[in-house]
Parts: sequence; C-alpha cells; structure tokens
Amino acid sequence: MKEIAIWWIGASGVAVDLLEVVQRRVAGEFGLPVGAHLSAERPEGSLDPRRRQHSSTKILHWLAEHRPAGADRVLAITDADLFIPILTFVFGEAHLKGRAAVVSTARLAGDGLMLPDPARFRARVVTECVHELGHTFGLLHCQSTRCAMARSPGLREVDAKNETLCPACRERYLELATENGENDEQEKHPHSGRR
Repeated sequence: MKEIAIWWIGASGVAVDLLEVVQRRVAGEFGLPVGAHLSAERPEGSLDPRRRQHSSTKILHWLAEHRPAGADRVLAITDADLFIPILTFVFGEAHLKGRAAVVSTARLAGDGLMLPDPARFRARVVTECVHELGHTFGLLHCQSTRCAMARSPGLREVDAKNETLCPACRERYLELATENGENDEQEKHPHSGRR
C-alpha cells in the first residue's frame, strides 16, 4: 500500500503537534497511511541570499532524491519562506503527478503584524498540505473557491477554502488513484503567491 511521509525540514524545532494534525487530516482525506519522518537532514543550496527566501523548486528536487524508504510520496513542511522566480512567495509547491511536495508555514501564520489563532493557523497548514498532495496525485486547480484545490494567491483565499476536496475533486482523485501506472514525470506545479 502507498504511504505518505510527512517530514519537518524547518529551522526551528519540530512542530510535533502540527505534524500530528497534518498526519491525521491527510490520512483521512486521501485514505492512505501517513507517517512522520523525523530526520535531521535538510536541503542545502536552496537559500537565495538576495531574496532571503528558499527556492521551493530546489527543495522539491532534493526531496525527490531523499524520499524516505518505503514512502510513495513525501510532504515536507518548513518554516522557511519559499519562492519561485516569477512570484514574490509561494505557500507551497508540488510535482504534478510526482512524489514530492513542500508547504511553508512562514506566510500562513499571518501578515507579520499578528498571528492568527492557533486553530486558524492549523487549518491553513492542513488545507495547503491537502492542496499540494492533491497535485502529486494529479489534481489540478479547482474552480470552487471552497475546495482545498482552489488557487490561493493570499491568505483570504486560503481562509475561504475547506480542508477537504470538493465532491468533483474527490471523484477525480478516486479515478486517478485506481488508474494503473501513475505518470512518473515530475512536472513542477507552483502554488500561490503574490505577483
């Protein structure tokens, strides 16, 4: 059976409570076993000193090479601020129909002026984790603003989403999950950020 590994790659200490919430919600949403991968290994060379942000694309390539043994997919969660060259920031990025995804908590905590309540912060992280993992299973952006697969250029859109797939995306996920031979091409699929 396929398994998803959740891996904290942040600079601060492991956010154990947050990882446990993500594990439970992701397992429930995708119907797959989810385990924590606690390793001190961290991606190197992803920091852009000029931007003072980490390249989510470089992290994805590193994750694909360092995927834990026995894990079909790896979802990294970090406190580092992420970017892709064409956007100011991203909440996360995933390989479409691939094996790796990363989500950053840096911008999900708020706009830097105040932190949201802990429940809202956890909901944001869970929603974006479901979103990025959805891309790894082949799901594209959804037109329903309430679906976890909707685009999120900012926190307002993240907060409008549910932590779950809409019925149409759920049906598509089940169709894709039953197809034989997933596509191993790892196309990059950046998600969200200001332009």
